[in-house]
Amino acid sequence: MNTPALQWSEPATTEEPEVEFERSADGLPVARVGDLVFAMVPGRDGRHFLTSAWRVRRPLADLKRGDFYSHHGSVADEAAFQARMIEQAEHSRELRLLARQTVRMTLSTPWGPSQDATVYADGIVSHTTAGHGGFKLSAARDAKVHPTLRGDGGWYEEDAAWAIIALTFPDVFTTYERKGADKTVRDNWPEAWEAIYGRSLEPGESHEKDRQAFGRVHAGDWIVIAALRSDHHPGMTEVIATIGGSRKELAEERRFLIPSDEYEVGRFGFIIDEARHTAYDGLSSFASRRGRGA
Repeated sequence: MNTPALQWSEPATTEEPEVEFERSADGLPVARVGDLVFAMVPGRDGRHFLTSAWRVRRPLADLKRGDFYSHHGSVADEAAFQARMIEQAEHSRELRLLARQTVRMTLSTPWGPSQDATVYADGIVSHTTAGHGGFKLSAARDAKVHPTLRGDGGWYEEDAAWAIIALTFPDVFTTYERKGADKTVRDNWPEAWEAIYGRSLEPGESHEKDRQAFGRVHAGDWIVIAALRSDHHPGMTEVIATIGGSRKELAEERRFLIPSDEYEVGRFGFIIDEARHTAYDGLSSFASRRGRGA
């Protein structure tokens, strides 16, 4: 599921999960939690990201970057990595206490035939298919979901809508899952979250609400919708912009040249400063204007 959780579920064990920390053979911070091993791997611009592998039995000190294959987003530094590992251990402990059952069900889902099903509680079942998956709620369970969040026919896909289930039935999810679910609902359905909790979300608490605010403030500005390094003007980036960043088929487009060392896409797009950025109508590096990403 598309959550901060590092592992949605793992095989039950009898002992308490412990975290083992070490340095890998190539110097990476690594950790073992149950059947999972994790590494903090350097990325671009001084950033790091979290990666993992399952059932790697070799000593942590013998592992290398190539042993890890699953990615779990960014991690700020080694202290944050260690905190994530401790949180993962608690997540694993709570999963065992919840004792979810994996069963086989002959059932058609919106994403294809169910291949495996995990029973979280009576009337709360998660299904996986060949390509996707999600939850199915019974009619009684679905009636308890907030009306603005209620899914079609009791189905809730795994990328984001799963969080609605966790928000509604927190007792069958771990602390880590509830934390991820709260953020997912705030980011995707801020109005519903505010109605449920009776308070307004502040700037920075909801991606979608911040995006809406950005759109209101910059509704009349030229915002980049496509960009590439110019073949005709070294050191410059050629961009295509529309008013408000509109991607509608008939939206008016303008091209601009921006110094490449200045062009850095912000959270919701790059805003053209017409007093500084040069409008451009010369030879273009775009083979085709439509369909190019910023």
